[in-house]
Amino acid sequence: MERGGQDSSRQGKMYVTLFLALSLIFGQTSGQIRYSISEEIKIGTAVGNIAKDLGIDPSILKSRGFRIVSGSADPVFQLNQNDGILYVNDNVDREKICQRTSVCLINLKTVLENPLEIHYVAVEVLDVNDHAPSFPESNKRLEISESTLPGTKFQLHAALDPDGGVNSVQLYKLSPNNNFRLEVKDRGKDGKIPILQLQSPLDREASGSHKLMLTALDGAKPPKTGTMEILIDVLDVNDNAPIFTKDVYSAEINENSPVGTIVLRVNATDKDDGLNGDVSYSFGSVNSKVRELFDVDPSTGEIIVKGQLDYEVDDSYEIDIQASDSGTVPLRTEKGVTVNIRDINDNAPVIEVTSLSNTISEDSRPGTTVALISITDLDSGVNGKVFSFVKDDVPFTLTPSIQDNMYAVVTKSHLDRENKSIYDVTIKATDCGDPPLSSLKTLSIEITDVNDNSPHFEQNPLQFYLVENNVAGASIFSVSATDNDMNENAAISYHIVREGSQNGVMSFLNINSENGQISALRSFDFETVKTFQFQVVATDSGTPSLSNNVTVNVFILDQNDNAPVILYPVSSNGSAEGVEEIPRNVNAGHLVTKVRAYDADIGYNGWLLFSLQEVTEHSLFSLDRYTGQIRTLRSFTETDEAEQKLVILVKDNGNVSLSATATVIVKVVEPKEAFAASDVKSATNDDEESNVTFYLMITLASVSALFLISIIVLIAMQCSKSTDYTSKYLQETNYDGTLCHSIQYRSGEKRYMLVGPRMSIGSTIVPGSHANTLVLPDRRRTSTEVGPRMSIGSTIVPGSHANTLVLPDRRRTSTEYFKHFSGITVRDAMVSPVTN
Repeated sequence: MERGGQDSSRQGKMYVTLFLALSLIFGQTSGQIRYSISEEIKIGTAVGNIAKDLGIDPSILKSRGFRIVSGSADPVFQLNQNDGILYVNDNVDREKICQRTSVCLINLKTVLENPLEIHYVAVEVLDVNDHAPSFPESNKRLEISESTLPGTKFQLHAALDPDGGVNSVQLYKLSPNNNFRLEVKDRGKDGKIPILQLQSPLDREASGSHKLMLTALDGAKPPKTGTMEILIDVLDVNDNAPIFTKDVYSAEINENSPVGTIVLRVNATDKDDGLNGDVSYSFGSVNSKVRELFDVDPSTGEIIVKGQLDYEVDDSYEIDIQASDSGTVPLRTEKGVTVNIRDINDNAPVIEVTSLSNTISEDSRPGTTVALISITDLDSGVNGKVFSFVKDDVPFTLTPSIQDNMYAVVTKSHLDRENKSIYDVTIKATDCGDPPLSSLKTLSIEITDVNDNSPHFEQNPLQFYLVENNVAGASIFSVSATDNDMNENAAISYHIVREGSQNGVMSFLNINSENGQISALRSFDFETVKTFQFQVVATDSGTPSLSNNVTVNVFILDQNDNAPVILYPVSSNGSAEGVEEIPRNVNAGHLVTKVRAYDADIGYNGWLLFSLQEVTEHSLFSLDRYTGQIRTLRSFTETDEAEQKLVILVKDNGNVSLSATATVIVKVVEPKEAFAASDVKSATNDDEESNVTFYLMITLASVSALFLISIIVLIAMQCSKSTDYTSKYLQETNYDGTLCHSIQYRSGEKRYMLVGPRMSIGSTIVPGSHANTLVLPDRRRTSTEVGPRMSIGSTIVPGSHANTLVLPDRRRTSTEYFKHFSGITVRDAMVSPVTN
């Protein structure tokens, strides 16, 4: 036992020395770190950060294929390539991994590629006291003769505790008694053996039996225990114990010997006669592993192979054989037998690919490493010596590394992809046993192309036509390029050139880098953008990458997507309805009112036509289909109804025509009522009408001053009633039906609306321009507080989005409408009352 411990110590020192020597040889190409974990640790627990401890940048781990090289089918540990942390991947059972070793180490080998680096990691599994001591049997019966002398020892079965170190069985205790004491024998790796020693003579007549309790304790705090009850039967005299014929028994047997093979035969004799001299054999205190592998014949003392012997698992076994006579009080003697396992060539070499670059560029130089392999043989001595080589005529060879059992597969000549693009490299490893065993490993290596062709567009520049109102986020068109290279060198990605571009549309374009599909993140409006240009760059995936660009011209096509909008008439609630009052005595051709509308589309899509959809009396009114003017066809008669309803349909000229309708109610009144209606209504009682007229005159004067200072162009009329005086001015207009926003203000009891953009001297509001709306609070203000700024000489062109000045909803006078004022040219502008 002591010699075995010394051998183990020397072997451990040898491994430490070998590790230090290898570390000096490899220098920076390899390193070793050591971690400690407890057994039964939770799966997924981090053991340590290998990348951090080795000083490796975590960002390169994945690209360099950082991993653990292990031949185990169920690896205990797993390495995270993102952060370099080593995690527990399987249940760590120290008793299963290291059965009979004091220090349990799991050695790992990690690899980094491009360039190749190998690092060694040792994980020490610390024992956890997860097993309590247990005896092979709960009851032990001993038969001891009363003639047994004090000092006689009886070896008991040792308690078994799979834990190691201090967590194994450390102490035995015997229950208090007057005849026996307990001794403990240390058997090294087989643990401590309890021995029951007779302390005082037995007297069968005083006590025919004894009951003792043997307790085994491990070294934990608090300790775990196991008990065995010892029943001692005191027998009559049998005073000779069996004696073995040899002091030392040892044997050597080949591993993998078949079951039933006899290892050796022990022999013991007993000087007693009869049953007291009849010797039988059995196992003494042995562990469960020995009982699984060996058996003993109780009659002959032959030790027989019972299980599969493997030199690589354990090279020797210590077996205690117990010889017992058959006397009334059997006497027993134990003898230790050493069985050494002889190695045979039963393991073929194992070829393990540590690192493999299965693709290599055709311009690689001779000597370029494509794979790193390790070749090991579990056998020892000559049986473990291996020689290896590359089979067949291929431009690759095998070179040994400075580390034992490590080899590099390198190129031995120039490669030509056009000659052969794939090589199957077969490596053969053969040991020196008798007979020799061999293993083959085939590596498939692909020769890759060199990137010497840039992407190519068939046409440059490209032109695309896109209809407006495209679906936002949908693909609008695609670009495509080709590359004559292969694989990665022909894999093309696309992107849009945005740097330095002054085109705001670029921010709304997105391109699929893989297939060149271009999508718009917004819907384009022809009225806003009619054409734009950008560049697309196609880049291959070679190293270095090559690229080419193409100019893309995009033309937006208009579609009829805007319906006409009625600007007049518009009621106070926003509906296209209005009421007009005209005298009964008007003549044919009298201008009743004018329907105004606009369409945001361009060209034919924005060209509006007016038509009568519904009319109370067809013979009374006519509608100009281009200007929207409503005129009388004849004079009114006494039989004509006093209220006429006209529904006007306004539609554009798009392929799919869009339309809107406006309703005009024409009330025919007597001339006196018409004249009264020309005055602005007052919100006060009849006795305040004189004050209303006064305020109206002040308001008109304020508006005049406002036009002199601000030069606001009045282009839209918004009112609900008109008079003959109004019609007289409306008949002379050539307004095309376009109107925009308004500004409202109040003077006294009257509210006004003024429409017009800010303009400077000589400026012109052209068709399509936009203005803003300003609503003033309901307070009494002077006319100078309201209105946009304009200067003398400004002109408002028909179709511009100017503003409107609107008077309160009262009976209006002819002074409410203006055509020319203080040198300011205003076409079809009007001041209209606002309905309260």
